[in-house]
Formats: sequence, C-alpha cells, structure tokens
Amino acid sequence: MRTLAFASLQVRDLETSKAFYQDKLGFEISVSNPEAVVFRYNKGEASFAIRKPIGNIDDKELGVGTSLWFAIDGTIEDLQKDLTEKGVAILGTINNTPFGKTLLVKDPNGYTLTFLQPNA
Repeated sequence: MRTLAFASLQVRDLETSKAFYQDKLGFEISVSNPEAVVFRYNKGEASFAIRKPIGNIDDKELGVGTSLWFAIDGTIEDLQKDLTEKGVAILGTINNTPFGKTLLVKDPNGYTLTFLQPNA
C-alpha cells in the first residue's frame, strides 16, 4: 500500500499565505525559507507546505477540487467563533457528516480547508 507522505500547495504570495496560516489559523511553522514554509499541525501529526509556484500560475484558479482535512481537539463551534473573529472566510455553516462535525474555510489562494471535530 502507498501512503501520502506530504502535501504542498502552490501560492501566489508566500508572505500573505504564511501570515494567514500562522496568525489566523494557528499552524506552527516547522521550516521556513524564501521558497516555502512547512507547517506542523497537532504536534507534528500532519505536515504540509505552502510554496512559491513551481510553474506559471498566472490566470489559473487555484484550489479547485482540493481540500485538506484537519481534525481538531476542541469543539467546532469554538473554532468557528475564533475564526469568525479573525476574519477568516467561512464557507457555509457547520456540517454534520458520518465522520463528525466539519467547518470549511477558504485560504487567500482559494484552497478549501476542512476542520473536523471527530465523532466521539
């Protein structure tokens, strides 16, 4: 079986995206350089990166069909309140799914991030 080892999102403005993920969403920076930023989530259980484009992304719509999912420790309602206060673009309302409650947000590049409060 093959497993996904890492995910990397190309972004238009590295500094704007870095500030969004760090300051608004609370991700921890693991590695940062002029080309990319690697984030840790939930004490290193998940890692992903944002990076300067590998190719030309001008006039391209980013994030279509892509969603990264992150499980949370607290309640989805508390997360929604916190993100709303920070001005994060929330897509719709809290959803009840077979996996638990979810909340979808949009990053500055159009990527959808799904936060999951797993079922007990």
